[in-house]
Amino acid sequence: MTTVALAPAALSTRRTWYGSVGAVFAGLFANAVLSTATDLLLVAVGVFPPLAQFGHPESFGDSLLLLALLYRTFYGVLGCYLTARLAARRPMAHSLALGGIGFVIGVVGAVATWGTWTSWYSLAIIAVTLPSAWLGARLLRLRQSPAVS
Repeated sequence: MTTVALAPAALSTRRTWYGSVGAVFAGLFANAVLSTATDLLLVAVGVFPPLAQFGHPESFGDSLLLLALLYRTFYGVLGCYLTARLAARRPMAHSLALGGIGFVIGVVGAVATWGTWTSWYSLAIIAVTLPSAWLGARLLRLRQSPAVS
């Protein structure tokens, strides 16, 4: 069995790459878990219809979809903030990478449900994704900036 010693630069690049993927995955995971938990909580308290009706757009009025859009946008900002915070370098790029993934997921979701779901909600989810990613990284930068006296 042979072992290959990696040069420090190669090892550093490998750690950075894994760290980048981990940072983006952590933000995506946080967003998915928070959104799903909130959906389930709103079902449990009777705000949202039962899960069996989730595939039926007529069971969701515009006000419920607006509520979902608001908390999903908030969680998107939070997830992108987490990604930027965990990124070893270039937090804005990492946050925007997560935003790009969210954008693609939103487009796929809109295409898959077009004509069977409320179009404005699908388009709004797509529209808020990249601004949420930018805001998440920007909030990190503002938080890290020293206070001006």
